[in-house]
Amino acid sequence: MSLINAIKNGESKIVEFKEKLPGSDAVAKTVIAFSNTGGGRLIIGVTDQGKIIGLDNSIDILELRDKVASIIYDRCYPNVLPDIYTTTIDNKVLLVIEVYRGNLLPYYLKKIGKNEGVYIRVGATNRKASVDNILELERQRMNLSYDQEVNREVRFEYLDMAPIISRFDKLDKPVTQSVMKNLKLIHEENGIIYPTNGLLILLGYLEHAKIKCSRFKGMTMDVFLDSKEYKGDLFTQLDHAESFIKNHIKLGSEIKGLQREDQYEIPIEAIRESLVNAVVHRDYSNEGRDIKVGIYDDMINIVSPGAFPSTITQEDILEGRSEIRNKVIARVFKELNYIEQWGSGIRRIKSSCKTRGLKEPEIVEKGDFVDVSLYREMAETKQVHKKVTELTEQEKAIIEYLKRKDSRITTQDVKSILDIEDRRARGILKGLVDRGLIERKGGGPSTFYQIKLSGSAG
Repeated sequence: MSLINAIKNGESKIVEFKEKLPGSDAVAKTVIAFSNTGGGRLIIGVTDQGKIIGLDNSIDILELRDKVASIIYDRCYPNVLPDIYTTTIDNKVLLVIEVYRGNLLPYYLKKIGKNEGVYIRVGATNRKASVDNILELERQRMNLSYDQEVNREVRFEYLDMAPIISRFDKLDKPVTQSVMKNLKLIHEENGIIYPTNGLLILLGYLEHAKIKCSRFKGMTMDVFLDSKEYKGDLFTQLDHAESFIKNHIKLGSEIKGLQREDQYEIPIEAIRESLVNAVVHRDYSNEGRDIKVGIYDDMINIVSPGAFPSTITQEDILEGRSEIRNKVIARVFKELNYIEQWGSGIRRIKSSCKTRGLKEPEIVEKGDFVDVSLYREMAETKQVHKKVTELTEQEKAIIEYLKRKDSRITTQDVKSILDIEDRRARGILKGLVDRGLIERKGGGPSTFYQIKLSGSAG
């Protein structure tokens, strides 16, 4: 991302602004947090609101760069080697400290030590790392995921493997010890077989590996209408969570050819993909939280513990980039065809909802969890459907054009489509605006019109 775009997008997991060079510890904490997470840029000469003010003209730039380099060398351990440079935007000079993700995790404040001096990036802030965060950073240094770790407190022979064996049996795939070793579900040591955390998670043996589902009244969490907590193996949890959602959303039907096809108001593909993503990609090393599914009048909300993996940003996720946090769980789900292709899930969620004419789903990193919102068809939208049936043929043609193009229309377009004069075209558009079916955008020669309610009219 260019520096100008980074500033326009505001502070984030990989960008921090300062009007002037902060204290030595503040600089060191930010550099350490970037090194432990996904790298980033500390930009000096920009306000918190993203206004470029530049460095004071009296500052000796070379001296300032040397000062920053000394702060980082003296206070950060292991050694961090950032790029420190100046750049000019709008005739204002900025100092940029560009930090790359390190290979010697975890990084920490030298004077405090590893137990208390590790910092990570959470959203647009630096946060002191917990013991669990530090252990995760050490696993990352060794390229080891939490679910790959061997759990020596549990003996394999005491586990009920039926939930996994039955799923593989449906695909005619035998589950031998050799297969389990290849999938890193088990580990043999001195003739004793131990499970990995991944196997225990899949079987539901870890207390925090569960899904809580709730149906709320209205669009807030003030009043519960129904609530269930699902434990046990992950596959059964997914089945139960999907059933809970189906029981609390509307089922309609559509005539396709000579057949009547039942369909839920939110595509089941989007619901399943969102649930699978939550289960496969959540942070299981955080033992204090679980997956939560909330159903409101306007949406289904799925929250899973853990931010995006360290090197992944919001933009990366939306572009289809994939980084696997739970390697064991992900591989098993791939073997069982829960996952079709790495990195394609978000696109399927969005496209299936868009095809149905629903508001585009939101997949957002909020601090140290991921929040997914799948929007339902609201009563307001239904009123728009009713209004559409009352339109003239010319007005319907405009609405159909906008739905088909999924874009915009101008007065000139209307004149061309309907073969009418300018005055009549403007009158039709004004009538649709007055009824709340379309909205006017821009002004003057740049004026255009779009369907309201994210294209769900008609």
